[in-house]
Parts: sequence; C-alpha cells; structure tokens
Amino acid sequence: MRRILITIGDPAGIGPEVIRAALASDRMPEGFALEVVGDSGEGVPGKPDARSAAESHRALREAAWKLRDDPEVVAVVTGPVSKGQLELDGFAFPGQTEFFAQQAGVERFGMCLTGQSLTVALATIHVPVREVPKRLTEEAIVECGGLLARFVERRRRDKAGRIAVAGLNPHAGEAGKFGDEESRIIDPAIRCLNREFPGAFSGPHVPDAIFRDAAAGQYDAVLAMYHDQGLIPIKLLDFDTAVNVTLGLPKPRTSPDHGTAFDIAGKGIANPESMIHAIRLAAELASES
Repeated sequence: MRRILITIGDPAGIGPEVIRAALASDRMPEGFALEVVGDSGEGVPGKPDARSAAESHRALREAAWKLRDDPEVVAVVTGPVSKGQLELDGFAFPGQTEFFAQQAGVERFGMCLTGQSLTVALATIHVPVREVPKRLTEEAIVECGGLLARFVERRRRDKAGRIAVAGLNPHAGEAGKFGDEESRIIDPAIRCLNREFPGAFSGPHVPDAIFRDAAAGQYDAVLAMYHDQGLIPIKLLDFDTAVNVTLGLPKPRTSPDHGTAFDIAGKGIANPESMIHAIRLAAELASES
C-alpha cells in the first residue's frame, strides 16, 4: 500500500497531539497507510530541550530520505518544528521548505499556502525584510509564478487559473512615487509568465486590496512578493484550514500552517484541523501524481 509519512515535529510541541487527534478522526484519506515518524517520548510537552530538538531533526532526515528513495512512500506531512530548536541540533536551513528541496536535489521550488479562502505563493521566502528588494528578481517571480500556475491547474483539473500578482510597494508603487520595482521587475515578470500561461497572470495589484478580492473569488491564487505579505492574510482568514505545500518537489510535502505552540502543548486544547487538512491534501496530490 502507498504510504504517507507524518513527522511528529518537535515532540515538546503540539505536533504529537494534533497528529493523534487527526488519525483518530473519521476524515483520514482511504487507500493510504499513514505512518508516524518520530518518537513523542523524546520530549516533555511545553519544555523544549536538546533532546526534543534532536528527535525533530532526526525525524525530518528519515522522512526526507524515505520520500526520496522509497517508492512506496508517496508523500510526507511534516509536523510543526521550532527553527531555533533545530539550529541547536545543527539544522542549517531557513526552514523545512528549503530542507526538503535540498534533500530532493531540486533547485526550482516554492512555498505555497492554501486554505478555504486563499491560495498564496511567495516570490521570496525566509529572508529579512531588508533583503527582499535585493532578492526580488524577475527570474524569482517567473520561477515561483510558474510553479504556482501548475499547482492551480492541477487542483482545477487542468483548467487555467486566475493568478493575481501583488506589488511590492504601497499602492503598487503609485506610478513610481513609492518605488520602481513594479515597473522594473514585476511587470516584465508578468509579461513573461503570460507568454507561457496566456492570460493567467494580472498585476501588479495594490497589495492592501488584492487579498480581499482573491478571498471574494475573483482570483484562484495570489503571488505575494515576500513572506509576511502573503502569510498575514491567509493566517487571518484560514488559520485552521491552511496547509503549507512545497512546490516543485518530485513527491508532495505538506505541513499544517501553525507552529509548535509550546505554551499549550500537552493541555489537550490544540486544534487538529490544519493537520487533518495537510494529510488530506498530501493524499489528494499523491493520488494525482
């Protein structure tokens, strides 16, 4: 049977309990063996330490090589981790997205979050805000936009999607008054994307309004220019249902869109909805592969 791996995340966080609640629900996908990777006994809820950090790192490595090398493993769902904790154990990546891309040998990848109201991808990911203008290139936008368009088409069963591209600056630059990235970088990228996906992309749109329009159904997805520009609206609207998807991998990797929540770990109040959605989406994507 095809297997979906689920890493526990940091065992001192809420990962183990939301996984248990998800697996105990009646909403798990059929036709897959769901296998938890990691030992929840290697951490005390709410008390992260070197031992829990090491176990979260070990589980990630095991899941990554199985996803790459085991033909029966068709997808991975990753539990929430603490970047600071992982760094204590030698984790040298900005996030799990970059880690799985490196493990798969993939250079073109992207970070996408999808929920009931919004689907958002990020042209730049885990970089300081001051670095965004330096990292935001036409090539980066085209690369992420192409991956997002294919993801939208896949979920729409090969139907072309409508993707809004957000501007970087207030008012999308206000005709150059607040910055020229829109005319110098984003506009050429949109033209390039529309040559490959005719009519799919529009913009650059005013960032403070476009997410509302997308949530109202005018667009199938938004390509945001940086991390918080895209994640703030989706976490505001879809916190319990949003799923993080790494675009560009040979096999699906998804994750719930929340952190370790050490402050509530072990109290029995963590909501498993995002984990349930992450497992279901992993199965959906694996079924289409």
